[in-house]
Amino acid sequence: NAYIAREVGVSEGTVRRRLKQLLQDNVIHIVALPDPEKLGYGTEALVGIQVDPDKIDDVATSLTALTSASLVAVTTGSFDLFTWVTLPSSEELGNFLKTAVGTISGVRRTETFVTLSVRKRTHGLTLN
Repeated sequence: NAYIAREVGVSEGTVRRRLKQLLQDNVIHIVALPDPEKLGYGTEALVGIQVDPDKIDDVATSLTALTSASLVAVTTGSFDLFTWVTLPSSEELGNFLKTAVGTISGVRRTETFVTLSVRKRTHGLTLN
């Protein structure tokens, strides 16, 4: 709070009150952003999923229940959904695709983009 107050030229109390209000109004959430590799998760991938048109919401809901999925987005274009997954190994990724994603009713096709390296990792918006 003190750092933000100095940067924007207001009192620390003002920052504290504004931050409390933003949290109460669910405008922002404070999260910890872990480094998956340091936690033993060596494989990350973006999975594009084509779905039966009438099953998009059901498949999206099923994906959100999977602990390995950190992002589930309904999209336009060649894929109806994208999910970002983090797993311990490429073998675990293969199992995940076969036993978790592949068994969801309505999933027609997937295409997996394995991450070779992460150059930037943030969460949310960066405001200037």
